[in-house]
Amino acid sequence: MSAAIVPMFVDLSIIVPAYNEEARLPPTLERLHAFLSQQPMRYEIVVVDDGSKDNTCAVVEEHARRIPHLRLVRQLPNKGKGAAVRLGMLSARGQIRVMCDADCSMPPEQLPRLLAPIIACEAQIAIGSRYAEGAVTDVKQPFYRVLWSRLANKVIQRSLVPGIRDTQCGFKAFTAEVARDLFKRAKIDGWAFDLEILALARRRGYEIAEIGVEWKDDNRSRINPLKDMWKVIREALVIRKNLKSGVYNLSLPAAPAPTAKAA
Repeated sequence: MSAAIVPMFVDLSIIVPAYNEEARLPPTLERLHAFLSQQPMRYEIVVVDDGSKDNTCAVVEEHARRIPHLRLVRQLPNKGKGAAVRLGMLSARGQIRVMCDADCSMPPEQLPRLLAPIIACEAQIAIGSRYAEGAVTDVKQPFYRVLWSRLANKVIQRSLVPGIRDTQCGFKAFTAEVARDLFKRAKIDGWAFDLEILALARRRGYEIAEIGVEWKDDNRSRINPLKDMWKVIREALVIRKNLKSGVYNLSLPAAPAPTAKAA
């Protein structure tokens, strides 16, 4: 971990998983810091390096000299986005913990909208959605990619989390108690970790608020929609099997509802 000075207790943790993100991280970190530094809350930005082969770690450490609330957590070797987010969520100190993609597809200005249901104690989890009411999408993807994404989302959500319209948007918030409860149980290291977490949350009885957000496509994305969505579908089958076999120990007591509010 980097030697950034971060208070022992913070209101908000932003977890940014990163793999070979030396180019996209700097503007994201600057933008997050610029927004959060103007908010009336204690915060930290936690970048989890997932065994990058480029200069991602050096970039984060350089920015940490200027951003006192930024710290680096390293995961070696590379294990996948799910494993990186899990490590970040369990390493975080915030009363509310938010996962945010390295490309900042969801502008940080959307945070108050995302956090509102949790701060008001109306939900323990809030997820950004590209398909919920109020969503605004700046889509530059080919039509077939958009169509495939929507179809796959439909198949996946109906099989494991009916009613949730967007399981894969990389903008999700959890209370600290719920984050610990869910991510300690999670097994999926790859792309379907979002689906696993939401499926576990449903079965644990947590309230999930789906919030329409502004989403901007990054044309530098390394995601292959056809190849990666098939991976998600395969991992969804593993999640389904795990749920049936009792791997997740869902009979254990659930975490308490949130009482702390961000200042």
